[in-house]
Amino acid sequence: MAETEPGCSSPSSSLSPFGDRSRLEAAIVSGWRSFWQSVGKERPGHGAAPADDEEASALTRLPIYVQLYIMSFLSPHDLFELGRTCRYWNVTVRDPMLWKFFLLRDLPSWSSVDWKSLPDLQVLKTPLSEVIDNELYDYMTMYKMSCPHTRRHMKSSRHMYGAVASFLQSLILQTEPRFAMFGPGLEELNVSLVLSLMSCTELSPTAGLPQRQIDGIGSGISFQLNNQHKFNILVLYSTTRKERDRAREEQTSTVNKMFNRTGNDEQRVAYSVIPQIQKVCEVVDGFIYVANGEAHKRHEWQDEFSQIMAMTDPAFGSPERPLLVLSCISQANVKRMPCFYLAHELKLNELQLPWMVQDMEAETLTGFLNGIEWILGEVDYKHPR
Repeated sequence: MAETEPGCSSPSSSLSPFGDRSRLEAAIVSGWRSFWQSVGKERPGHGAAPADDEEASALTRLPIYVQLYIMSFLSPHDLFELGRTCRYWNVTVRDPMLWKFFLLRDLPSWSSVDWKSLPDLQVLKTPLSEVIDNELYDYMTMYKMSCPHTRRHMKSSRHMYGAVASFLQSLILQTEPRFAMFGPGLEELNVSLVLSLMSCTELSPTAGLPQRQIDGIGSGISFQLNNQHKFNILVLYSTTRKERDRAREEQTSTVNKMFNRTGNDEQRVAYSVIPQIQKVCEVVDGFIYVANGEAHKRHEWQDEFSQIMAMTDPAFGSPERPLLVLSCISQANVKRMPCFYLAHELKLNELQLPWMVQDMEAETLTGFLNGIEWILGEVDYKHPR
């Protein structure tokens, strides 16, 4: 179950979401040329030649839109390094059009996004002529915050004290953390996520402790990550297995028996959990929502959001319990929707709790470990027992 770690790719190594590459490049060069011809003179210092104490080069004497086109072939990391060489490049590499291009190009391929890094779609839709020189629209900073590779680097550079504290907390935990797993991805995919988890020897699945059993639910499944971190998952299905199999064969939808509908106005549908599920919500340390991430799937986004709200109701426990959303597809050859799009459609930023969306495959469990490591880190760091 190898985990692949997507990073900040260069244009030569990733496919553009815009389609034909040559037409995209022509449009970019044309747009940069027109834009800088119209506003370049109004931006003091940008595109100007280096200062007298800096050696001018043939590259710096090129038109600004040509410089930007050349820089579009560098990776974001290369641009960060280029910006450290002199004052001229430190200003030039921050060009908003360049970083907006990187965001629009790379965002659909990133495998995770969280409550701190989800970019504002309205910002990406806003014409650059309206946001130029506006610090609120710093696309380079937005890229750094959103890119999974950069987020992992920032997390790994945490002070040693934090790492030691988390380790000591793991030694004194009285019980393994418990998570409630629910969502349509458990039932709609052609490959069963739960069966894949049960057959994964790396996670050492075992039955949960009898003394932690919940009437009508059971004691869940216990796992062990990296032979060290133990955790328990209570899998919650919306209907019986017979009803799920029948619905899959007949390609029909089932009635979710975990929730009661409590309101239905034109703006929002409200749900409450049934008593058995409420007992689960009162004892778990976090939630794992398995979303159907396959691109062909039609979603009832408002229903899904309302059910997540019902499960994470702060009346049942700490309002800071984390939510891991697994954007799950059956197999690698199935086209998926970008995780940032799923996060926006589920309105996760309206939740008052930490959350992360992680792409994963049910067949190979690719991506699952990244998600579990995140939610375990949230539980250990914020909710030591």
